Amino acid sequence: MWCKVCSRETELETCELCGNRAEDQIPYEVYWCKKCSVPVIKTVNSIDKDVCPVCGSTITYLCADLRPVFPEERLLFEIITQKPFAYINNSVWASNNRYYIDGKPTIIGTSAYKKSNPVDIRRMLNELSSQNNYDGFTRNIEHFVSVNTAHLDYLRDEAFSFIHQAAHSYPRESIVLSFSGGKDSTVTADLVTRAFSDPSLVHIFGNTTLEFPLTLEYCQRFRDNHPKAIFKIAMNKEQEFYNVCNDIGPPARMLRWCCSMFKTGPITRVLNNLYREKDIITFYGIRKYESVSRSKYNRIEDNAAYVKIQKQKVASPIFFWNDIDVWLYLLGENVDFNDAYRLGYDRVGCWCCPNNNERAQFLSEIYMPEQSRKWRDFLVEFACRIGKPDPEVYVDTGKWKARQGGNGVPAANDIKIRVTNCTTEDHAKVYQLSKPISEGLIGFFVPFGRIAPELGRKLIKENIVVDIHTNIPILSIQPFSQEGYEYAVKVKTMNVEKHDDLQRMVGYQIRKFNACRKCLKCESLCRFGAISIIGDRYTINEKKCKRCKMCVTAKYLDGGCLMYKYLGTKE
Repeated sequence: MWCKVCSRETELETCELCGNRAEDQIPYEVYWCKKCSVPVIKTVNSIDKDVCPVCGSTITYLCADLRPVFPEERLLFEIITQKPFAYINNSVWASNNRYYIDGKPTIIGTSAYKKSNPVDIRRMLNELSSQNNYDGFTRNIEHFVSVNTAHLDYLRDEAFSFIHQAAHSYPRESIVLSFSGGKDSTVTADLVTRAFSDPSLVHIFGNTTLEFPLTLEYCQRFRDNHPKAIFKIAMNKEQEFYNVCNDIGPPARMLRWCCSMFKTGPITRVLNNLYREKDIITFYGIRKYESVSRSKYNRIEDNAAYVKIQKQKVASPIFFWNDIDVWLYLLGENVDFNDAYRLGYDRVGCWCCPNNNERAQFLSEIYMPEQSRKWRDFLVEFACRIGKPDPEVYVDTGKWKARQGGNGVPAANDIKIRVTNCTTEDHAKVYQLSKPISEGLIGFFVPFGRIAPELGRKLIKENIVVDIHTNIPILSIQPFSQEGYEYAVKVKTMNVEKHDDLQRMVGYQIRKFNACRKCLKCESLCRFGAISIIGDRYTINEKKCKRCKMCVTAKYLDGGCLMYKYLGTKE
């Protein structure tokens, strides 16, 4: 174990000197060997950290992390700096917007991308690409791998050991690989497959419908190269991204509804269908240093927020790896990977994600001009719709990514509960609906008890809900007509001590009925798998529902109904 605070090893989970939580990681730094002209990965407490393991030359500290620059990105860099092919034989690496040419840094700021014309750059790339080659790059990478062979051996062996330890109690058929088409999940899939010497493991690919074209090409290539692998595709075929954006607005950094609707929701469905009653372990390509949120995870989790189905443990073999470790493995083990990285993308996910930086956006304008133009046109139109005074500036400066709530979006009205007390009956309230009353609405009342339509007055289309234990009626539900309400329902509480508490929970269900956009978030939160979206309807399975009432609490509404969170507005 390693304590980062004291920079020392400890055999305890908590450092005995400072009390800091120790981790299964020895920190590494990236050095540069001028003679070999490649990065050298060394532990921070290594006795010989200043010496190249191959040539014996003195090496100097370079940076904390690094990634290779492939010839395609190198040519782009040269075009932007107006020096085509100036570095074709040099050793070129990068970290964020900082490029290293034979170990010497050169910074390209965001202003350089803003000044460059994607159309002109695309034209020059097309003209010069035939003269580009991999000769110098290949030589440098071969040397990079040979210099860091010991580190690669350590990464591989430690990951194999972790994988076996994490999955020791699981049968082979209960092992799942989460596969995104990105470099991290590619490495994880290769590690787990090799660790078990089993090419027939289950891979789940979440096709968000917003994938890079190169990601889809790579996934097909992966399937062709791994014919024995069980490869399942999770995809939301019921929703179209732009239609949802038109309805509730584009996703933003803090509230990315697209993740639940187009990725985690469909993946959860596939996993639930395959393993509903089984304990499984899923291997993810999550790395601690990718983001602040991921830094809070553990290498093995069974109750974290990102564990999407019950009875699932998730394990991350490359949790402590840096970018340079991932690339050392891919290049050193000759593992095929997504070609989007060759173009200069350092992360591959949804191409229009609000978390993408300006550099990624710039690359998409070059390599995906039609999609980028369509997306910008939509954002400008949306900005006009919600009343932004200068919509193009709002879009081009990235302010749309910081949007919070449903201000200016008509759909925001659907999460507001409009309710009045009934003037003719005690303990009865009239709720405004956004759509006609239906069987779907009645289904929202399953958590309160048994739906007993046979007890209701048929002339007024009344439904009765009875207590599951006593069989005593506790709710009356009936359509209602009231001036100013196009659609409404009257709900009366009966035979209970706390009428207000029950009506408050009823209000939560009415709000979910009005706001539901089939985002699929709710499907993963029920401990008993009772909630599902079937067709256009939020459905609660009466046989699976245990009436725990977790789904009708304020905490669940905040965490389980994504639309309530996303469309909230400040009055």
